[in-house]
Amino acid sequence: MSTSKEENTKNPLVSIIAGSSSDKEVYENAEKILRENDVPYDLQIISAHRDPAKLDQYVKSCKSLIYIAVAGLSAALPGVIASKTDKPVIGVPVSAKLMGLDALLSIVQMPPGVPVACVGIDRGDNAAYLAIKILNLFKKQVTKKPI
Repeated sequence: MSTSKEENTKNPLVSIIAGSSSDKEVYENAEKILRENDVPYDLQIISAHRDPAKLDQYVKSCKSLIYIAVAGLSAALPGVIASKTDKPVIGVPVSAKLMGLDALLSIVQMPPGVPVACVGIDRGDNAAYLAIKILNLFKKQVTKKPI
């Protein structure tokens, strides 16, 4: 049974942050998987470059346990989030340019002490599945279906 988006954002376990609304197709895939598995989530569109103060404030106040960061081009968003929290960050590279290889390489080449997990290019669905697996390590199964 799926819950509405409004119900899913009351006490989010996962926070999806996209750098741009142009990444909609990718972050909607993550939303779909989280909704299907009744995992509460929050969605924010915040650019690490255009609105760093807003991103900083959101990360400081966010109660979610895991971040999914969807970003293309320089894909700084996942690393910036990871530098501000000790919660897990899952980066989703977007195929905006260079078939997404620029974003993929940006996300996986993080400096020591600032880890970011990375899923395949445009795989918002896999980011949601990974978030569920991480949540299941620390809670009783958050989903009725084994992932």
